[in-house]
Order: sequence, then C-alpha cells, then structure tokens
Amino acid sequence: MSGGYAGAPPAPVVLAVRGTAFALALAAFTHTLVQGLVGPGHALAFGLLVVLGEAARRGAHPGEREPAPLGAAGALAYALLGDSAGRPTGHGALQVVAVVVAAQALAAVPRAASGHRVDADRAARRTLTVGFAAVCFQPLYNSGQAVRWFGDGLAFALFLLLLLALTALCDALLAALLARSADRPAGPGATPPYAPLLGDELRALAGIGPAVGATGVVLALGVAVAGLWALPVLCGPLLLTQVSFRRYAAARTTSRQTVSSLARATEIAGYTPPGHARRVAALATAVGRELGLTGPQLTVLEHAALMHDIGQLSLLDPVAGGATARLPAAEQRRIALLGGAVVRRTGVDPAVAAVVEQQADPYREQLPAARIVRTVNAYDDLCGESVSGPLGALELLRLGTGHDHQPQVVEALGRVLARGGLTPAGAG
Repeated sequence: MSGGYAGAPPAPVVLAVRGTAFALALAAFTHTLVQGLVGPGHALAFGLLVVLGEAARRGAHPGEREPAPLGAAGALAYALLGDSAGRPTGHGALQVVAVVVAAQALAAVPRAASGHRVDADRAARRTLTVGFAAVCFQPLYNSGQAVRWFGDGLAFALFLLLLLALTALCDALLAALLARSADRPAGPGATPPYAPLLGDELRALAGIGPAVGATGVVLALGVAVAGLWALPVLCGPLLLTQVSFRRYAAARTTSRQTVSSLARATEIAGYTPPGHARRVAALATAVGRELGLTGPQLTVLEHAALMHDIGQLSLLDPVAGGATARLPAAEQRRIALLGGAVVRRTGVDPAVAAVVEQQADPYREQLPAARIVRTVNAYDDLCGESVSGPLGALELLRLGTGHDHQPQVVEALGRVLARGGLTPAGAG
C-alpha cells in the first residue's frame, strides 16, 4: 500500500501507524542491545526464515494480500515460540520484534538496490501485528502463567489458535485503515467508508491467511518438540499453497487484462470518448463501496462498468459522445443485449454479462450493480456534454429517479463526489 496517492504526502493515519511501528522497533532494538540476544541460534534461524520468505515474494501479483506468506508464518512462529526441544527459549516480546524488523530490513536491501519500491506500510503493519502476538504470548509463557492456565495439551493449542485469530483481526484492522488512507483524493470517492474495506480484509483472510496462521502455529509447536529441525520440514506445505495461489492470481490478472482490452475497443473505434470506461469504472466502484458492496460484488461491478458500452460496436455510425441515452428505448435495449452477448463469449463471470444486459431496463428491474453503472455512466455523459457542471448533472439525475435512476444510488454518487470535491468525471 502506498499510503496515499502519487505525489502526495502520507495521510496522518499512515504517519501514525508508521510512527508507532518505528517507536516499537526502536524500543525493541534498544532493549535487545542492552540485555543481549537470548538464544542467538533461534534468533538467527527464524530471522533467516523471514528473509527467505521475503525473497520468495518475487513473482507476486499486484493486489496479493500477503505476498510473502513464508516470512509472515516465520515471524508469527517466533512470536509464539516458548520452548525448543523441550527447553524454554525465554527470548521475550521485544526481541521478537527486533529480530523480525532486522530480517525485514535485510530482505529489503536487494529489493531497493534493484530499483523496487520498499513497501513501508506493509513492513509497519507486520511489525505491529507480530508485536501484538508476541506481547500477548511471551510474558504469559515466560512467567509460567500460560502453562498453569492451559497446560501443554489441547487447551494450549486452542490458546494459540485464539491468539492467532486475534492477531489476524489486528492485521485486518490495520490493513483496512491503511487502505482507506491510500485512496485519498486523487479522483472520485476520495475517502471510502471504513466498514466495507474492513469486510474485504476479513474476507481476504479466507485465502492464504489460514495457511499462514496454521503454519506459524505448527512451526512453533514443532520446534517446541523437535527443535529447529522442524523448520525446513514444516515449511513445505505453505510453499505449495503459495504456488497454488500465485497461479490463481495469474489467472485473475489475465481475466482483468482481457476486460480492459475489450473496454478500450469502443474508444479506439471512436464510439466512446477517451477514458470514459475507466472513469465510469472508478466512480462506480467508489459508489458501490458507499452502498456497502464488497469483494466479488465490487469485481463484478468494476468489470461491468468497463464493458458496459461494448454493444455500441454493433452500430453503423457512432452516437455523438457515446451517449446512447438519447436513442429510442428499443435501440438502447438492443445494444445492451448485444453487449451482454459479447461479454458472455469472453469467459468473464456471467454476472458481468447480466449487468451489461440490463443497462436499458427501468431501475426497479435491474440488479444493484446495473443501477450503479447506469447512473454513473449517465453522470459521465452529462459532464462530457458540459451540462451545468457536476451539480447540474446530479440535478438531472435526480429528476430521473422516477424511472431511470434509483434515488439511493444518485444520493450515494453525490456523497462520493462531494468527498472528491465534485470533480467532473468527464473532465479527463
């Protein structure tokens, strides 16, 4: 995450997260230097595991929630490590933070040297998340309280799983907070609502998240019984899971590229103004978030917005400005159905085709995503025609709420635009 739009200073909340992580890291290094490194062999082994995990992130696709799962699992395992081969480790929470931060910094050196951007927000998030897990576990275990409460059997494993769930929740809260700040005013919908972003992060945990968490717990328990020899043996399943997710992400990237290429076809052929599909997709996604759409719903909405005009390729002569709203209703319906038929042949989610096919229907008969695309598309067309600017375009949309546009969608569009300064979508 970038922590803000290009060329802009980070948002205050991003600076707060980074500052907190830096303060925690500084305290951890100071404590470790003063007290000395406890169990240097274990610190080296787990630090090396984090470094190797970060190195394995090469080939990660943009948008992967956890591009370095092995590194995340190694850091979590060190935070939850109490024994090694039956003997207490006693390294403490601050040493965990110091080792993880040092490993992340070491792994970032070759990336920075090769010209890759170092993701400071992700590093800060991991520092705080691992620190949370270590602070929850290490004092309890080193004082003997955890053993007195939970013993060393099933109850202790359940205790670790509870800590794992709380750590995952902490990470999701931080990720949503940073994502919200990263979408500041560089376009429509400057600051999206927090709740939908948090919902997206919690749903994303169902992907590789359980594999990371389970591997972290199993590594900690395995080292407690068998020592450091458990590390290479138990990391294999997570690496296989990472490969599978990378293949899945590659397929999704290919699908998105197909959608983007088809969306540009109407612009290249002169049927729609340059950038129209991208503007409608960006603004429709912001309105969708405002209305509570999340995850796969937003993906369908975005793809439908990109491809909503594909049916215009059936016209012999382009409509002025690509604004098909002035055509007879039957012609609008024909274009929408043809667009849906094209989308169905691309292998894209059939739900996208259904949204495209409904663009000429009364809003009461449309799917929620179709209502959003129709309203945002009309707004962009009206701004392109210079109809009294954004406020005038919104007023015209409000006049059409009896048949063409759902009132809730129009009002959500107004709120999104207000946060972005009412920038005309058709302004370029």
